[in-house]
Amino acid sequence: MADIRILLNDRVISDLEPPSSGQYRARDTQLKGFHVVVGRRRKIFAVQGDLRRDGKRVASISVRIGNVESMSTREARATAKTYLAQIAKGEHPNPKPEDATAKASGTADDGDGAVSSAGEVGSKGVTLKEAWVRYRDAHLIRKGRSEGTIEGYRDHVERLFKDWLDTPLQELAEDPAKVINRHDAITQENGPYIANGSMRTLRAIYNHARKTHRYLPPDNPASVVDWNSEKRRNTAMGLDDLPHWFRQVATLPSPIRREFHLFSLLSGCRPTALMEAKPQHLDLGRRVLHIPRPKGGADRAFDIPLSRQMILCLMRVIRFGRHLYPLDARNWLFPADSDSGHLAEQKEDRDVLAKWGNDLRQTFRTLATPAGVSPFDAHLLMNHAVPGANAGYISRHKLLEDHLRAQQQAITSLMFGALGNQISKDRSVRQWLGPRATHQAIEDAKREIGREILRAAA
Repeated sequence: MADIRILLNDRVISDLEPPSSGQYRARDTQLKGFHVVVGRRRKIFAVQGDLRRDGKRVASISVRIGNVESMSTREARATAKTYLAQIAKGEHPNPKPEDATAKASGTADDGDGAVSSAGEVGSKGVTLKEAWVRYRDAHLIRKGRSEGTIEGYRDHVERLFKDWLDTPLQELAEDPAKVINRHDAITQENGPYIANGSMRTLRAIYNHARKTHRYLPPDNPASVVDWNSEKRRNTAMGLDDLPHWFRQVATLPSPIRREFHLFSLLSGCRPTALMEAKPQHLDLGRRVLHIPRPKGGADRAFDIPLSRQMILCLMRVIRFGRHLYPLDARNWLFPADSDSGHLAEQKEDRDVLAKWGNDLRQTFRTLATPAGVSPFDAHLLMNHAVPGANAGYISRHKLLEDHLRAQQQAITSLMFGALGNQISKDRSVRQWLGPRATHQAIEDAKREIGREILRAAA
């Protein structure tokens, strides 16, 4: 039966009659090279084009996209555009493994309407590196995932799986022992949590790649590992621990780091999102701090309601920033001498400060209960996903102005109440939180910067 030209869509393709023998192609009138190979028992999406190297035609290749029954015409057309762009650059768009043995003289029919690639390519398909780049651009970036989230995935792929970057995913799927051994090795060298996390990354990339590369085996290679047991870390502080913690924070030399740790405790906010807070995100009229790109990306943006002590904390850090980092303070609430211009590392020596980072987030959640805050309100304050079918009907911003701010103030008041008269009696805490303490801290910081300049000049 002769080939035909027609505008391909799901309805048209379903109406294509199978040939009595052999196969024929229904070529798309809109996208050159995109077609459906119609065989006696099935229909296959494919693309065809000339593979060129150094301006010379190497071969005419026809590359299978997928079975008509397993994907829509819209999905196939999007993949076809990607494949045709690769062919135009002289790159073979990852054929099926058996396609690599096809001869360069044309295409081979498997007797069932399937088409094999022609050319001199010996690849077994899409590599981990190629799948990662596609997953990063089409999934993580397009869906607005935060830079921290993307960096976590990148670290797994480009550091822990560095020697696998040019390895086809097909090879990993066919050799599960290789994946199991790597999980065991990462567990020994980097710890059980990182090992599990790296395998979750591999699992996600493989699942995403299989949407386009249907030849990949359905069994995900990461699913074969024996997952390490993970226990929720219990590093929260109780009310009795807070006086000592405040004394430790008060002795930190950097006033900006002091306020960062305090605000982390009072808000329960994730450290990475807080580091990237900007002055324009602060709305004193509404008494909120907007977090535009928390964990989960822009779709999870939210406002932190501010208690009185949280506002004072931010006022102090703004004053410190303007005096210590006048240029960077225009762009960041927590400026620092870093490449980014903002605080980039919040870790402290545990002997200097026992609790920081997610320890403070756990403390916030723990102390919300004795403060009389319901689990539901605590979830909203921490921007957690709220469980339950009715959660989707809750409008967070409707609760924000009065109710959630009152709940925030209750938690803050409980924390500061645990200090008793420490602010007036403890010298270090008084110099941090007492009257005129901010002015004195600025003067002390200026003197310390001057001494550092003199030491550097010497």
